[in-house]
Amino acid sequence: MTIKRVLCIVLDSLGVGELPDASFYGDAGSNTLAHIAKATGGLNVPRLQSFGLGCLTAVEGVPCISDPAGAYGKMAERSKGKDTTTGHWEMTGIILDNPFPTYESGFPPEIIEPFEAAIGRKVLGNIKASGTEIIQSLGEQHMETGRPIVYTSADSVFQIAAHEDVVPVELLYKWCAAARNLLRDEHAVGRVIARPFTGKPGDFQRTPNRKDYSVKPPNPTLLDKLVEAGHEVVGIGKIPDIFAGQGITTSLHTKNNDDGMAKLQEAMERFATGLLFINLVDFDMVFGHRNDATGYAQALERFDSQLGDVLDRMRADDVLFIVADHGCDPTFPHTDHTREYVPLLAYGKQVEPKNLGIRPTFADLGATVAALLGAEPLEAGTDFSAEIGLKKR
Repeated sequence: MTIKRVLCIVLDSLGVGELPDASFYGDAGSNTLAHIAKATGGLNVPRLQSFGLGCLTAVEGVPCISDPAGAYGKMAERSKGKDTTTGHWEMTGIILDNPFPTYESGFPPEIIEPFEAAIGRKVLGNIKASGTEIIQSLGEQHMETGRPIVYTSADSVFQIAAHEDVVPVELLYKWCAAARNLLRDEHAVGRVIARPFTGKPGDFQRTPNRKDYSVKPPNPTLLDKLVEAGHEVVGIGKIPDIFAGQGITTSLHTKNNDDGMAKLQEAMERFATGLLFINLVDFDMVFGHRNDATGYAQALERFDSQLGDVLDRMRADDVLFIVADHGCDPTFPHTDHTREYVPLLAYGKQVEPKNLGIRPTFADLGATVAALLGAEPLEAGTDFSAEIGLKKR
């Protein structure tokens, strides 16, 4: 029996140990999964444990079992960088030799001045900052002046924060589109992100109305090739934003991880074939970047329990991959992403349990999905479907 449908769940930021070059990124010693487990006294994730998660790194509470229910391994990032766009693009066959630009000291005048001209007002901030902290420090001034808060991070992002009662969300989206249009060539950041918030001074909170404006992939990805082959490609969560809508046939936006898991189950009922591709962003945005190891652990345990409903809905011609796009170790002194290996877990009625070892690139995942669904081969990556007993189309 051949595989007709692939489910791919990205646990955003669940790294499983430092890459050999982590020190060049300031991330030596990082291990998102292991450090979360250690900081919280151990994890209780029986389904992920049964897939072999505990065999990827030493995880308190999650032993490496001798008879896993699926195949397991970990993937190294070959591209330069450690951001969301780079990780997802590599999964789908694009290797970046040069990282996206970052701005340690804020954005230069050749970016900010045209942006201010385009929106008709000056900006606040223009610094590298934590998103939750900068709205607390500049939110009141923003409400008094109407000037948007612009900031960046260690990632290649141009973020615009605005209070929903001061700047309507649709206007904020227009400003982000204007920024995306300006940020080209040497300043082509990976993402422009709308960061709306609400509340009062001293108690501002970001809302679920975040929206990402990614740079378009430079070459066809796995998603494009699947569409060309006649498949449905359902992007859930921020997947459509990461790929700038390219190679997506259906977009299902989500409010949080819980909503994402519900949308995935809805998609399983609606779409019998193709790729269901979901990113669960809360692990990164809500817990990793906020150094909240306890919240991260609780979210992982909640995901593990919700995974049972997904497994119950899987058919004999389905295969499930659970991966991540980078690390974001919440026990580290900074709040940025961390350069780490990511998990590669495969499960399905036809999957033969096996240790897949260390894959040299995230693109091995995309190459395998392309082969399983009969799409044109990718420019990068090695198909491992035969290693786990799956038949190609």
